[in-house]
Amino acid sequence: MGKIVLEMNVMMAKRNISLNDLANKVGISNVNLSKIKNNKVNAIRFGTLANICEALECEPGDILKYDPNGSQE
Repeated sequence: MGKIVLEMNVMMAKRNISLNDLANKVGISNVNLSKIKNNKVNAIRFGTLANICEALECEPGDILKYDPNGSQE
């Protein structure tokens, strides 16, 4: 079974925004945003995803990818 992965680091680099700045814009802690960024979460609230997309000026599909070879942990 495949896995959804977040590739926020790519968009963060394109937008030249640090984890700290993004966390402040999104309104969540650096620790929680880091877990999301590093795919250490099993779920993400749509509200949080929307805030991340707003801060990065992107669409969810720009940061969410499907890995057919990945396994759900």
